[in-house]
Amino acid sequence: QVWLEESGGGLTQVGGSLRLSCVASGGDFRLLAMAWFRRPPGKEREFVASINTNSNTGDVADSVKDRFTISRDDANRAAYLQMSGLTPDDTAVYYCAAGRQPKRRWSHYSYTGQGIEVTVSS
Repeated sequence: QVWLEESGGGLTQVGGSLRLSCVASGGDFRLLAMAWFRRPPGKEREFVASINTNSNTGDVADSVKDRFTISRDDANRAAYLQMSGLTPDDTAVYYCAAGRQPKRRWSHYSYTGQGIEVTVSS
C-alpha cells in the first residue's frame, strides 16, 4: 500500500508560481511512476504531467507544457510539480497519483492523493 500526500497549494495571483509536492509513504518509491492530474471547477479531471522511474524527463500536457515541470526525488520519496505563469484557468484541485507506468489516464494509477486546491486570482 502506498499513501500520497500533496502540499504546496493555495492562493496566488495571475503570473505567479507555485510548487506542489507529493510525498509517498509505503512501498518502494523507486518503482513508482508519478503523475499529476487536476480537476477545474465544474469540469472533468484532466492529465497534467507524469514522470517515469529513474527519469528526470516527463510527459506534460500541451496546455501547460511551457509553464509546468514535473520532477522527482527518490531519496525523499517525493514528486513535484513546478508551476509558473499561472492563470485563472489553472485553478483546480490538483491530485498526485502513483502507478507502475506513466500514463495519461487516471484509472491507470493504483494510488492517488486526496488532492490540494490551487486558486489563481485575477
